[in-house]
Amino acid sequence: MKARGTTRIDGEGIGSRRNVTCVLQQHMRQTRSILVAMAIAVTLAACGSSGGGGGGVTTPFPAITGLAATGAAIANTAVTANCAVGPSVSGTTGADGTFTLELSGGQTLPCMVQVKSTVPLHGFAAAAGRINVTPLSDLVITNALGSDPATAFASFDATKAAVINAGLAAAKAYVQAQVTALTGGTPSIDLLTGVFAVGDANDTLLLNLKTALAAAGKSLTDLRLGAVSGGSLTAALKRGTLIDPAVVLTTLTVAQIDAATAASGLQGISGKAACDVKVVPLNYNTIGTKGEATNASGVLLVPAGTCTAAAGLVAYAKGTDVQQPRTLANPADSETFLLVAVYAAQGYAVVATDYLGFAKSAYTYHPYLHADSEASSVIDSIRAARLAAAASTVGGSLSGKVMLTGYSQGGHSSMASHRALERDNAGEINVVAGAHLAGPYNLSGSFKSTAVIAGYQFFVPYLITAWQKVYGTIYSDVTTVFKAPYSGYIESLLPSPTLNYTTLVTSGKLPGINGETPTQARDLMFQSAYITDVQTNNNNALYLAAKKNDLFGWSPKSKVLLCGGAGDPTVPPALHMVPMKADFDSRNLTNVATVDVDASVQAVYGPGGKAPTDPTTAAFATYYGNYHGSYEPPFCHAQAKAVFDTVK
Repeated sequence: MKARGTTRIDGEGIGSRRNVTCVLQQHMRQTRSILVAMAIAVTLAACGSSGGGGGGVTTPFPAITGLAATGAAIANTAVTANCAVGPSVSGTTGADGTFTLELSGGQTLPCMVQVKSTVPLHGFAAAAGRINVTPLSDLVITNALGSDPATAFASFDATKAAVINAGLAAAKAYVQAQVTALTGGTPSIDLLTGVFAVGDANDTLLLNLKTALAAAGKSLTDLRLGAVSGGSLTAALKRGTLIDPAVVLTTLTVAQIDAATAASGLQGISGKAACDVKVVPLNYNTIGTKGEATNASGVLLVPAGTCTAAAGLVAYAKGTDVQQPRTLANPADSETFLLVAVYAAQGYAVVATDYLGFAKSAYTYHPYLHADSEASSVIDSIRAARLAAAASTVGGSLSGKVMLTGYSQGGHSSMASHRALERDNAGEINVVAGAHLAGPYNLSGSFKSTAVIAGYQFFVPYLITAWQKVYGTIYSDVTTVFKAPYSGYIESLLPSPTLNYTTLVTSGKLPGINGETPTQARDLMFQSAYITDVQTNNNNALYLAAKKNDLFGWSPKSKVLLCGGAGDPTVPPALHMVPMKADFDSRNLTNVATVDVDASVQAVYGPGGKAPTDPTTAAFATYYGNYHGSYEPPFCHAQAKAVFDTVK
C-alpha cells in the first residue's frame, strides 16, 4: 500500500526528500517576509500615527509635519489639527519643537493647526507636508481671515479654509513687511511652509520679535488685533504710550469741590469730598478703525491730599459729543466735574478719553458708536493712565484694579471695552467690574423701531455719516439718504469745530428751531424711502453695520451693572437695557444686575415729584429735554460707584 499523504516516489510527491527540503526553504522565505513586514509596521506605529516630535517621518497616510517655535522650540506641547473634513487629530511636539500628525481618520485637507503655547499659535496646511507654527504664521492666518484665528480654529471647515487660501498671498506680504519694520530683519523663507531651524537667522528674527513685544509691554494678542484690520503692527506696539509728558494741570481741593457740589445740588448724590484731586491732561498713542497709528487725548484724575492709598482706576467713556475741540481735561467741564465729585474725590483714580477725532486727536473724524475703535480708545487710555500716574511729576498710586463705566454713547463704549478687555487683555488689565449706563446696546433694533427718539436729528445723521467713513458701504450717494439742504454738508458737520447742540439748531444746520418734534425733524432731513428700507430690509447696509456694533452675545466674567431710567426719551431702556439683560440671562449669567433710576429722577425733577404728562406744556418739554443729558446721569453714577465700592 502507498503511505497516506504521499504520491509518486519519482520526486513529484511531497513525500520525497527533495520536495521536503524545497517546501521548508519556501516556508522559511515566507516567514522572513512576514517578520520584516511586522517589524516595519511596528516601526511605523511607533514613529508616525498622531504622534509626537519627529518632523519628516514617513507614514502610510498623509501627514502634517512641522516645527513650532517662538525664537526657541515650543517643546512637549499639545498640537492639534482641525481639517476641512474629518475628526481632529492631536499629538505633542518633541523636545526640538517638531511634530507629526498623521491623517489616518479620513481627514480632508486643508487643515488648521494649533499649538497650545501660552498664547495658542496657529499654522495652516493647504496640503500634506511640512508647515511652521510660529507667531508669524499666526499673524499670516489672522490677516488672511480678518478675524481671530483661535475662533476660526474652533469651528474650522472648508469655508474657512477657502477664506484663508484666498487671502494667503496678500497676508504673507503684509506680515513680511510689518515684521521687517518691527525687527529690522526680513524673513528669507515662506512664513507658512519654509524650512528653518531653531537658532538660525529666521528663528533669530522670531526672538527679536519676542524681545520687541516684551520691551513694549505687549503680547502677540496686540499684534493680532492689528493684523485683523491690516493695520500697522508698529502702531500696535505703541498703543497707550504717552506723547506728551504727564504734568498736573491743577489740583482741586476738598473745599473747592464741596463748595461746587453744594451750589449745584450734586452733593446730596456724591457726598462730601474726601480727597483733593489732581487734574492731569493726557495725549497718548492709539489706533484708528483700520489699525493705523493715531492719537487721542483725555484726562487723568488722581486722588491727592490725605488720600494716599493705592487707588482703583475707573475708566470712563463720555456721552455723545458734537464739539470737536472739547476735552475732558478741563475741571470746569460739567461732565469732568461729575467724575471728580462722584469718583475721584472719593478715592478713585479716573481716566476719561476724549475719543478719536476730538481735542488733540489728529484723527480726521469721529467713528461714532463704532464698537472696536471705542474699545481701543478706552483700553489705550487705561495704559496711558498707568504711565502717567507712575510719573514723578504726578505721584499717583494705582492698585491694579480697573472698573469700567460710561454714559449714553459712553455706555456703549464702556461695554465694548469690557468685552474686548476680558477677551483680549485679561492678563494685562484686571477688570473687576463694569457699570454701563444708559447705553445704546441694541443699535440694529433701534433702526427697526418706528419710534423716533429725542435728539434724532443729532444722533442718527452722526452715526450714518461716521459709519460711511468706517465701512464705505452705507450709501453710494448721500442724496439717497438725506434731503437738501442737509445732503450738501451733513457729511462734514459732526463733530463741529465751532457749534454745539444749541447752535447747531439756532444756526439752521439741523432742524429744531421751530419746535419740530423728533418725527418732524427726521422727515425734514431724511428721504422717506431710505427710512422705510432701513426698517424693513434686513440686507440694508446701515442695518448690517448696526448688527456689527450691537453688543449681544458675550458673557462677562466680572460684575456688571446696567443702569437706565424708564422715562429716558433718547436711549429707552425698553429698547436697549432690557434686551441686553435678557441676552445675558439667556446664558444663565448671575453676575449682571440692572437698576432703573426713574423714580429718583421723578422725585427730584418732576413737578410735584411726578413726571409731567401733558406734551403741550413747557414743563413737559423741560423735563424730557433734560432727562437723558442732565437728570439721569448723576443717579446712574451713584449706582455705579456703589457697585465699585464692593470690589475696589
